Amino acid sequence: MGFFDKLKKGLNKTRENLTNKIEKLVIGYADIDEDFLEELEETLIMADVGVQTTETLMTAVRKGIKKKEINTPEDLKPFLQKTIVDILNRGEDTTRKAEEGPTVLLVIGVNGAGKTTTIGKLSAYYKEQGKSVMLAAADTFRAAAIDQLEVWGQRTGVPVIKHEEGSDPAAVAFDAVKAAKARGIDMLIIDTAGRLQTKSNLMQELEKINRVIGREIPGAPHETLLVLDATTGQNAISQAELFTKAAPISGVVLTKLDGTAKGGVVIGIKNQLSMPVKWIGVGEGVEDLRPFNADDFAKALFEG
Repeated sequence: MGFFDKLKKGLNKTRENLTNKIEKLVIGYADIDEDFLEELEETLIMADVGVQTTETLMTAVRKGIKKKEINTPEDLKPFLQKTIVDILNRGEDTTRKAEEGPTVLLVIGVNGAGKTTTIGKLSAYYKEQGKSVMLAAADTFRAAAIDQLEVWGQRTGVPVIKHEEGSDPAAVAFDAVKAAKARGIDMLIIDTAGRLQTKSNLMQELEKINRVIGREIPGAPHETLLVLDATTGQNAISQAELFTKAAPISGVVLTKLDGTAKGGVVIGIKNQLSMPVKWIGVGEGVEDLRPFNADDFAKALFEG
């Protein structure tokens, strides 16, 4: 099964929650009237698109009706698909790479979101692309995080730089950068910050890591990726808002899309936070994490 087929399968629950309900709505109405629009609004909110993003979509629909782009209920699905693609494609979302030396990815997110697993899958992806990869266990707060990362390192044949549990995350990051430069590594992926008890602590920790690695590799970290669990729906957006206050996030990795009816959160993250979803996970397998493609996502959601 190719990734697009997995994406379609993974979005089954979201499709039932969103697209299929829109289809039933379309069948139930001969014309577009206020009742129809109210039911559409309710359907979007229930699919975890979010209130703010629902308002954006409803404004677009009303404009589409005025401009005669939507004349019958049947016109609604293709119109919504195109509007969602436009929202998801807004802004710049290319992955930054180092001009020379290692490209450094900093990965953050609360425990349980699939952060360490995501790092393991990212390392497998980059190795598949012919890149040399190194991992750094700078989520030193939790012993299990270090062990887990080591397991992934063994599975993917990637070296892991680590210190003892409770050690300074910036010191781990520093050693990893030194080692990555010395060994001519292409991609250095740093696991960090698995907690968000107090924003100030997190902010200081991330600032220190950024300072330390930026001194060694100008422009690093090239990407700061936030891992979010799609099954938490709107809560993922709240988490993203908190993390953006603590660190300059360049993109989101959305995991567990296959286990949720709340896949509409992808649209909410981009629309509300102007933050690109760069990677999505739709399964347990190493190959089930892939770069996000807005057209494929909308196609799988509406035509699956």
